[in-house]
Amino acid sequence: MNERLTELEIKLSLTEDLVEELNRTVYRQQEQIDLLQAQLRLLYGQMQSNAEPVEPRNLRDEIPPHY
Repeated sequence: MNERLTELEIKLSLTEDLVEELNRTVYRQQEQIDLLQAQLRLLYGQMQSNAEPVEPRNLRDEIPPHY
């Protein structure tokens, strides 16, 4: 009985370590996602401020590169 209890305590300890490591990984990934979203918003804002009106084009009017 004591051996089973010791084994369960070891497993619990390892599980707690794993959960803590996973939490740290998720936290770092969320920081990266937040940074990427901020960069994307910045780039989108730059594109919008530099955007010139573009007239729509019809791809049928363009000659394919192999001609």
